[in-house]
Amino acid sequence: MADPMLSLEGVTAGYGQIQVLWGMDLVVHPGEVVALVGSNGAGKSTLLRTISGLLRPNAGTISFEGAEIGGAKPDAVLKAGIAHVPEGRRLFRGLTVRDNLMLGAYLRADREAIARDLETVFDLFPILRERQRQDATTLSGGEQQMCAVGRGIMSRPRLLMIDELSLGLSPRMVEHLGEALAALNKAGQTILLVEQDVMTAFDLSHRAYIIENGRVARGGASAELARDPTVSEAYLSI
Repeated sequence: MADPMLSLEGVTAGYGQIQVLWGMDLVVHPGEVVALVGSNGAGKSTLLRTISGLLRPNAGTISFEGAEIGGAKPDAVLKAGIAHVPEGRRLFRGLTVRDNLMLGAYLRADREAIARDLETVFDLFPILRERQRQDATTLSGGEQQMCAVGRGIMSRPRLLMIDELSLGLSPRMVEHLGEALAALNKAGQTILLVEQDVMTAFDLSHRAYIIENGRVARGGASAELARDPTVSEAYLSI
């Protein structure tokens, strides 16, 4: 297997005196979809925030394509090739769908490629093309998630991190978003996905890590984890 695109070793992080991550180790290889699953408060979102530079790690290393990025500022992490789609979408009120999407490309200067990528987003999510002049915050929850993911795509990342893809969405919308992620991955996009719905996470990913109390409790192929009776009993309620 190729060298990891992203590698974390012994990463600890938190908020002030409250430590949330305790020696996190994980890897993401090029072309993979890797899921992080676990209960609320397990540290999944904190982990993405630490990778993207919103939080500074207290210890450990974060390597992306062979370069250390632990402690780098968010704009430097984005320039390195990592886009973070945050929980809650965080779209800008008063700006259109198109403007919100274009903000994802604000560090880019390749205007023709930006135009092509915008068309790619519209092809992936046709409803955004129809509503590109509408205030993005007036879209439905699922449509806002499409816009948030599209904004991440517009930075042309080599690693796309998505926090809570399905939160608050209907099963049909989750299915539609899952199909879009599968198409992105088939085209070569590497994805790190935080997902509280464990079955959805396993369905969408090649590998998964189970996070408990800020630590990696289990890791492996998603299909194997889904068949593991101890995982089913603890996380799938079946």
